Amino acid sequence: MDIFKLAALAVTAALCALVLRKRVPELAVALVLAAGVLLLGQAVEALSNLRGFADSLAHTAGLAPEVWKPVWKIVGIGVVTKLAAAVCKDAGEGGVAAFLETAGTALALLAALPLIEAVFDALGGLL
Repeated sequence: MDIFKLAALAVTAALCALVLRKRVPELAVALVLAAGVLLLGQAVEALSNLRGFADSLAHTAGLAPEVWKPVWKIVGIGVVTKLAAAVCKDAGEGGVAAFLETAGTALALLAALPLIEAVFDALGGLL
């Protein structure tokens, strides 16, 4: 599916949600979630190809999987946090979205610990 079809789906869902939000706000949130799932489903193939290419580059560069794996975890945490927070804000729950963003930040930092450790080990080896 090309970007024009994805954009048309997104705009159509947004306009329908705008109309529904006035009368049945819960249904508008459900529509936005369904559209989001469809859009992400279409993006999975592209993301899979990107991951394969990035893993190939990491292997060529000699990066250990222990270093590369946390990067993918952090990216995943960021994407999920951003999408879930946007849905919470759309549902009128800005406070929940703020707490989710804080939790996502903490989890991303936790996932980055192996990278930080690898940097300190490399620096220790240089000194």
